[in-house]
Amino acid sequence: MNTVPTPYPIGTPGVPWGEVERADWLSRQNRRRSYESEVMSVIDSLRFRFDIEEYGRLDYGLDRYPMMAIRSGDWDDNLPIILVTGGVHGYETSGVYGALQFVDQHAAAYSGRVNLLVAPCVSPWAYERIHRWNPNAADPNRSFHDSLSPEESAEESAALMRLVAPIRDRVLMHIDLHETTDTDETEFRPALAARDGKAFEPGMIPDGFYLVDDSENPQPDFQQAVIEAVEQVTHIAPADSKGEIIGSPIAARGVILYPLKQLGLCASITSAPYRTTTEVYPDSPSATPEQCNRAQVVAVCAAIDYALAHR
Repeated sequence: MNTVPTPYPIGTPGVPWGEVERADWLSRQNRRRSYESEVMSVIDSLRFRFDIEEYGRLDYGLDRYPMMAIRSGDWDDNLPIILVTGGVHGYETSGVYGALQFVDQHAAAYSGRVNLLVAPCVSPWAYERIHRWNPNAADPNRSFHDSLSPEESAEESAALMRLVAPIRDRVLMHIDLHETTDTDETEFRPALAARDGKAFEPGMIPDGFYLVDDSENPQPDFQQAVIEAVEQVTHIAPADSKGEIIGSPIAARGVILYPLKQLGLCASITSAPYRTTTEVYPDSPSATPEQCNRAQVVAVCAAIDYALAHR
């Protein structure tokens, strides 16, 4: 998808936002779906099979959200730990639904083999508004830095880091479930440029599934095992004419590399030897919402299977 840049409706081009612009932006964000009925209700239905934990609570004025995690009911400290996160960007729907569907449909198959910790919707305020940011116009998936002060960090990120802190050095595999959407190019990247007082440079949204590996600790065989499993249910994003996906050179088919820790990405919050970020394209004419959810589930299962076989 190619776009032609138009001036963002908030702020002055070239000037970073101040409090007035952020307040203007926030006033335009409306609730469009329900975290309680669409996410919490599913989590509640799993209580008799798993341990459910409230690991934080977001308090944004009149909006209050419990932050929920799902744990193996038969947690055994002798077993490896698997971390699954979704909804770090609340608008990336299949990340949330994929995490929940994995727990409901497949988690039991790993009972007695791993300890599962799943945070299916890290950003519930953004989930309801189908947005990338939290109400402070902060991107949680750039806020996973130990060095950030409470004022600098997104609370969504800080709460998840507190949850994971006791086990961060014991996690075998962490998979973070995301999407790349057309609105990345039409809304979210233009908003980011406007917020930071920078010029928006149009790009192209890849059509298909891809993964983001860690440039500081690449695991190409692990990434390819996930790609090969997912392509059984949906198509893999091809490189563009520059040999890139989303502006990054491909490391292998369907895989790019980011410095996860440097960027403060969610996939950097543990010392897991196996880490990946999924990216599904829900706006593709060749994929349905069900396929996108299924791709996330298959990616989780393939990632766990590989990690267990190669630990």
